[in-house]
Amino acid sequence: MTASDFHRGIHYLSELSTGRIENARAAARDFIGAESAEEIVFTSGTTQAINLVAGSFRETLRPGDEVIVSAMEHHSNLSPWHNACRRSGAVLKIIPVDENGDLRLDTYRELLSDRAKLVAVTCCSNVTGAVNPLTQIIEQAHARGAAVLVDAAQFMRHSVIDVQALDCDFLCFSGHKLMGASGVGVLYGKRRQLESLQPVSFGGGMVDTVTLEETTVGALPFRFEAGTPNISGIIGLEAAIKYLTGLGIAEIAAYEKELLDYAEERLREFGAVRLAGAPRNRAGVISFNLDGFHHYDVAMLLDRLGIAARSGHLCAQPLLSQFGLPGVVRVSPAFYNTSDEIDKLADGLRRIISIGGNQQ
Repeated sequence: MTASDFHRGIHYLSELSTGRIENARAAARDFIGAESAEEIVFTSGTTQAINLVAGSFRETLRPGDEVIVSAMEHHSNLSPWHNACRRSGAVLKIIPVDENGDLRLDTYRELLSDRAKLVAVTCCSNVTGAVNPLTQIIEQAHARGAAVLVDAAQFMRHSVIDVQALDCDFLCFSGHKLMGASGVGVLYGKRRQLESLQPVSFGGGMVDTVTLEETTVGALPFRFEAGTPNISGIIGLEAAIKYLTGLGIAEIAAYEKELLDYAEERLREFGAVRLAGAPRNRAGVISFNLDGFHHYDVAMLLDRLGIAARSGHLCAQPLLSQFGLPGVVRVSPAFYNTSDEIDKLADGLRRIISIGGNQQ
């Protein structure tokens, strides 16, 4: 018998793991301002959380129904809706972005109709860092009777989020974006919305009764948590939440904004640097290319200088296609970074430019 018998065994280790998991659920509830712990479903990450909602919606969508997503979505908040619409006959509509990478809210209003069943949108782009006006998006969707799913994976560390004030129907995030372990995440859903969803995974832990003829599912949130969860990851998520809230999310966000603004300032010193997008409000990341260099080569050379940067299409191919870019280099200043490290990035780019013989 092991601690994996949470909510199932009555021995010491089982009771201990059950208590720790439910403490983590309560911590996640408080972190996002949910009404109750029953509205917190543990998943393997944002991707699984979105797929859970999309898989359930797929069963209720009808031909001609509409799902709306934005052109800046991570593949994890686009591909599941491609599949749901393809298999149900629903229509997928796309909110475009302008040349700066901001959402075209005028077009969004035109796209909304009484056939819209769900709007799925990110808090902010993982490419440009463009922050979306969620309150406006949600209010307009609700006025048409559509539910709203928010992909908050990229944004959780950059702002205090209160799901009740926001009034979103679903919100998803991942532990690794919060300094926790990978392989764990959260799906928040309003109680009435979760009660309307059908499970898409079945097995131990999510059932009420099982006979040879049928299965009935258990209560919220357990009906969506089939199988043995990532117990250590969930406990680690609680620790990460406590750590970040102890530092202060607002304070973290303010400091990271200073670093991001400084990084943009330093990058704009180089005539060879081409920033991807110029959104009105940026959070978390900034992406760029360097004239005369492939983005992979820039990231590789920066790595040789001890600077870690992401490169590629960043799981956002539609957005990069709109910018006419096959890929970018992305830097993501965090609260543990310093302005001196931003200066090292700038020095590194200067060295790379000199290799190619370019002049700033």
